[in-house]
Amino acid sequence: MKLSAFADVCLRTIMVLATPGTGQLTSREISDSVGVPYNHVAKAVLELRTLGILQVTRGRNGGATLSNDALQASLGGLLRKLDKRTDIVDCSEHDAQTPCPLSGNCRLRAVFRQAREAFYASLDPLTIEDICPVAPGSPIKALPFPTIRSFS
Repeated sequence: MKLSAFADVCLRTIMVLATPGTGQLTSREISDSVGVPYNHVAKAVLELRTLGILQVTRGRNGGATLSNDALQASLGGLLRKLDKRTDIVDCSEHDAQTPCPLSGNCRLRAVFRQAREAFYASLDPLTIEDICPVAPGSPIKALPFPTIRSFS
């Protein structure tokens, strides 16, 4: 399984905010900390606020912090909510001119759907706290940001 770049940015954002000694941070500060473009972090902060993982204060002294229950949230549950893909295999865009010849009798999509659910189920017992740094500092910066490719 491969996480989406968006889920990766969301997890990095959470890990930075969960680092001991870290208070309220702006999206720009998070972006600088993890080496991810600001607009990606801003979208991640908005989605994590919607999911109740972050508390966000707007304005001059604003920023984001983890919500009270964020560290106890299930990692598998969070990743399910962040993964907006309906299927791992997208058969609808096989070829613009002709439909996939296997579409009528293909079971591959169902197999991959089960595999994705098994992946998330293996992460269900883990909480966000389990993946967060335990010492002050940000080890997250060393991780390279995933390349976002466009398929044309």
